[in-house]
Amino acid sequence: MCVCVCVLIFVRSSLKGSYPTKQSSLTKTNSPAATSSRPRRSKKRFANMSLEKLMEKFLEQSMEAEDNFYRLEEQRLQAEDKRREEEHSRELQMLQMLGQIFAGIRAPSPAPQATPQPSCIPQTKPAVPPTRPPFGNGNHPPALTEFASHSQPAGPGLLMEEVIERSFSLGTAAMDNVIPLLRNTIPPLTSKKHKGQDGRIGIIGGCQDSCGEGADLSHVFCTKDAAPVIKSYSPELIVHPVLDSPNAVEEIEKWLPRLHSLVVGPGLGREDMLLKNAKIIERSKLRGIPIIIDADGLWLVAKEPSVIQGYQRGILTPNFMEFTRLYEAMHHEPLDRTDHKRSAQQLAIAMGHLTLVLKGEEDIITDGKNMLTCTQEGSGRRCGGQGDLLSGSLGVFAHWAFSSPPDATKGMNPSLVAAFGATSLTRQCNRQAFHKHSRSTTTSDMIQEISCAFKKLFES
Repeated sequence: MCVCVCVLIFVRSSLKGSYPTKQSSLTKTNSPAATSSRPRRSKKRFANMSLEKLMEKFLEQSMEAEDNFYRLEEQRLQAEDKRREEEHSRELQMLQMLGQIFAGIRAPSPAPQATPQPSCIPQTKPAVPPTRPPFGNGNHPPALTEFASHSQPAGPGLLMEEVIERSFSLGTAAMDNVIPLLRNTIPPLTSKKHKGQDGRIGIIGGCQDSCGEGADLSHVFCTKDAAPVIKSYSPELIVHPVLDSPNAVEEIEKWLPRLHSLVVGPGLGREDMLLKNAKIIERSKLRGIPIIIDADGLWLVAKEPSVIQGYQRGILTPNFMEFTRLYEAMHHEPLDRTDHKRSAQQLAIAMGHLTLVLKGEEDIITDGKNMLTCTQEGSGRRCGGQGDLLSGSLGVFAHWAFSSPPDATKGMNPSLVAAFGATSLTRQCNRQAFHKHSRSTTTSDMIQEISCAFKKLFES
């Protein structure tokens, strides 16, 4: 309707001047000299065009204006990224200076009998040289921090050099070091592949926003009531309405040999009958496929941690409330809210060194031994369904990471690489959608940005 009105206005404006007014004819009669001296005005170029041609022309100009807008927006985003990189570079230089200062403080006194000073730094350790040492082991990039093993105490007195090392390692340098590893795991699109070869993802629960973004095939195992709604969301989804049937576990198990990864929890619900179906996790562990647990699946893990504890290809994606529930269930004590990184590390260790993604202002990713933080810029808009988008894309990234050759991730835990990719993609989608829709942004708007965000992060 709006387009038709615009076209009519456009036609009327084009036809103006095709017919001379009465006043202009009088002017021509009274002043022939002035008329002869003026250049003759050409007819409007759109005057004789049909309505269909005018519509095509109007749409063409609209598309051209839209392309110009997006090109300028891309240039603005690139300038903003460059500014952020320069800012982070300055921060790293300041941290290096602090590292050298603290290294000088730790140097032992030359006096033969020095009185012991209260400090969190053991006096028996050798002095740290002025230059900053490399982090982690030789197989990991500098963005990854090697933490203490499970046997070491995790008390509040953290060594000063570990504090500095953590500050370096958890900065935005992770983007530069981990993104190339992610690109190594992303399979190329070629005409020689068949359908499903690049990812067949299963979702137990039935949330339409968690449908394995990027996978070739997505199988959704849901209740009968939810099936029509989910099927109408997208024709590509393969919907199995079996969750509320008495033999749901057996029905899902028949499909496990065809699945590359499993996402449990989004839209699952907390009814006892539905939670019992999560026993399929045990069957999936026997096949060695990545298992991502989110939302209501984390409620089950808090009640029965053994269902996923110790499984190295398991990934938990809690928000802060879900993380608090898990932490207190495992440690039987209140959560220390002053240090989220340490608490996340402790929970990952207690869960048997599986990978944990603590969502928040910055996403903390740890397996208890190594830690990354994703600080990719998003927005202040928090709409329902973003976590489902994260868990669905994580199912795809996890399959790609674990099916890649070992040297693709350069010795880094594939779960960490996959989690970093999913969190970066979700944040970038949120940022792009917010630029277009501001406070009205929804997860459906974010889904529309997946293609552009994926290309910007991993294919540009």
